Amino acid sequence: MPRQTKAWFVAAVSCACLGVSCGEESTTAEIAPSAHPNLVVVMPDQMRGQALGFMNEDPVVTPNLDRLADEGVAFTEAVVNYPVCSPMRAMFMTGLYPHSNGVIGNCNSQTAPFGYELRQSETTWSDVLADKGYSLGYIGKWHLDAPHEPYVESSNNTAEMAWNEWCPPARRHGFDSWYAYGTYDQHTRPMYWATDTPRDEAFYVDQWGPEHEADRAIAYIKNEGNAQRDPESPFALVVAMNPPHMPYDLVPEEYVAYYDGKTYRDLLVRPNVDADGDSPMATLAREQTKNYFAMVTGVDAQFGRILEALDEEELANDTIVLFTSDHGNCLGTHGEVSKNNHYEESMRVPFLVRWPGRIEPRRDDLLLSTPDIFPTLLELMGFAGDIPSNVEGTSRASLLLTGEGARPTSQLYVFVPPGQPSRGRRGVRTARYTLMIEKTDDGIAETLHDNDADPYQLRNIAGESPNVVARLIEEELTPWLERTNDPWLTEPRPVVSPEETKESSK
Repeated sequence: MPRQTKAWFVAAVSCACLGVSCGEESTTAEIAPSAHPNLVVVMPDQMRGQALGFMNEDPVVTPNLDRLADEGVAFTEAVVNYPVCSPMRAMFMTGLYPHSNGVIGNCNSQTAPFGYELRQSETTWSDVLADKGYSLGYIGKWHLDAPHEPYVESSNNTAEMAWNEWCPPARRHGFDSWYAYGTYDQHTRPMYWATDTPRDEAFYVDQWGPEHEADRAIAYIKNEGNAQRDPESPFALVVAMNPPHMPYDLVPEEYVAYYDGKTYRDLLVRPNVDADGDSPMATLAREQTKNYFAMVTGVDAQFGRILEALDEEELANDTIVLFTSDHGNCLGTHGEVSKNNHYEESMRVPFLVRWPGRIEPRRDDLLLSTPDIFPTLLELMGFAGDIPSNVEGTSRASLLLTGEGARPTSQLYVFVPPGQPSRGRRGVRTARYTLMIEKTDDGIAETLHDNDADPYQLRNIAGESPNVVARLIEEELTPWLERTNDPWLTEPRPVVSPEETKESSK
């Protein structure tokens, strides 16, 4: 580490940006609270931001998402700051970064002793809407409860490692219509707990998960069957699909057919994947990219059905629609299996917002972060005054509505090893650079990518760009860590090369 960069570990760098993202001034949009819109959030798991047809990056078929991008705002540089399932979902629900909301790793039996789960005492955006009289529905993957013994009987739970857990009603944060599970990956026979289902009576459905969850979402929107809501109240609905999460081959053939005749060379267009190599990650990319894209197309088709239901019920103009994901997916790029790293394929996610008549369609390169979603949605919906004072995200409502407003200069990146809050990886992503610093017992390693000159992040230029590293640490990373109360700010340790810590970064 260059001498001038060491001080960031031991010295406080003043930051006058508490309550807003670093490098910006706070602005507040004037949102008329006279008519509070409905909200529909569709959030598949592990869908990278490059896997959208209109982006012209991955060769994937997504006609309904392309339509949404044409009808709303597409934030093309949105990222998940901690690209892992539970941490993202906690940031999304609370508007807080991981060290503030306590979910600094996935919720499973390994992290349960450290208390990694969404606190019942936390105020979520859904709690606020429930207090305002909204009907609230949640469908699909939740993954914010720590498993406890005796573990639920589930293919995701073993004596050695448990992932799936029932969410008791007291922990559902205002969602009065519940049709969900913790985490469960058998996409063609998903399991659920309904609103009144006891923990030991989970049930299974013989239908592809996204299709079944779209059925339930349509029933909720149309207020049919046992998915009813108060027809006199506005509603908010989250549909958290599991695909395109692995296992990738659990996808209906009708979606694979969209890629008939395509070889792996036609699909592996990113130069940061070893398409012809013999490593396990190269094999994964060759064998499963077609299935991954097929899942994305299937999610797109089911999302289209939800949009159609809003049209049929004449609710489209009164409903904010948000499509995003809990993190991306490397799928062999950079030799990485999926997520939980600083690469573009892992951090960047789709982020499409539509509100007809209120939000003008456009593309936008805002450096949006996950905790920004909470205050942005509440302000858009007319509840700016009800955003809790401790929320760390910044509302982008003004920017969404007018195209004008404060713009951050960077996005935080976080990874925390289980039970080691001051270790792991921290970094920032700016409009040009990605900086990642890894701290282990052996020392510190720096990685710097110039995403303009090297968009596929093939070169680490940290060693040849010490002044850039120092500036990013001082002006961007340290203020983020101070603002989010990150215990990473401790005394420096000896520098080691990235190669020496390669294994610890997996």
